[in-house]
Amino acid sequence: MEAFLHQVVSGLATGGIYASLALALVMIHNATRLVNFAQGEMAMFATYLCWTMLQAGWPYWAAFGSTVVLAFVLGVAIERIIIRPVERAPVLTVVVVFIGLLLILNSLAGWIFTYTIKSFPSPFPSGPPFGLHIVSWHELGAIVVTLCVLLLVFLFFRFTPLGLAMRAAAQNPESSRLVGIRVGWMLALGWGLAAAIGATAGMMVAPIVFLDPNMMTGVILYAFAAALMGGIDSPGGAVAGGFIVGVLENLVGAYVIGTELKLTVALVLIVGVLVVKPAGIFGRTIVQRV
Repeated sequence: MEAFLHQVVSGLATGGIYASLALALVMIHNATRLVNFAQGEMAMFATYLCWTMLQAGWPYWAAFGSTVVLAFVLGVAIERIIIRPVERAPVLTVVVVFIGLLLILNSLAGWIFTYTIKSFPSPFPSGPPFGLHIVSWHELGAIVVTLCVLLLVFLFFRFTPLGLAMRAAAQNPESSRLVGIRVGWMLALGWGLAAAIGATAGMMVAPIVFLDPNMMTGVILYAFAAALMGGIDSPGGAVAGGFIVGVLENLVGAYVIGTELKLTVALVLIVGVLVVKPAGIFGRTIVQRV
């Protein structure tokens, strides 16, 4: 029973990371109706920036906060410089731009920081918390940090004028322009917020998977599975999907197919959801009159 509980709690910790990335994917999809394939590489590059600050002697939480700010600026800059010029281009063109951005960030990280695997420190103590061997301090801390981030994002979009303006710009750009909302800048801020959320996920997962330019490959796949399972147009569904995928990954990997094939869980979930319920568990099926 203790081993089972450990798998569940560990799954919730990694599931929170998947939920953060899935939320970032959903935010950009709701704003642009496109999927940002470079979301994982943006989080990876931001994590390298945090590692650089830590190597320079910065306190962990100062480096953490500075990285979130830098990731936000990076997200805004990418939207303004790279995405904005092709926003009205054919979908295939934009997809190629996203894939190109993924490869550029991956290669740039390898060129600057090398492809040598590096350890990334955890801000939490080692050993079991409160004598509980079913969870580590880092897993418990990752759950708390993730929940705090998700709560702050919810409060921002629900109760602040800027958050409400960003939601309006994403849902109905034409009407938003009529009431004076600067839709272009709202979308850019959405990109920045998504990048900041992704950076948080990257810094939480780096102590587990170690730091290298390809560290987010498997993580972003699980995040895609979470977003599709919960509903690619549902932020709350993406968060729920992240925790579900995290727990399923651990349980299926530990008791059914083994750890070597755990990545196939995400692929099976993606295919299964697209076949059975393409809109996701919490997603909406949109019907249009033609």
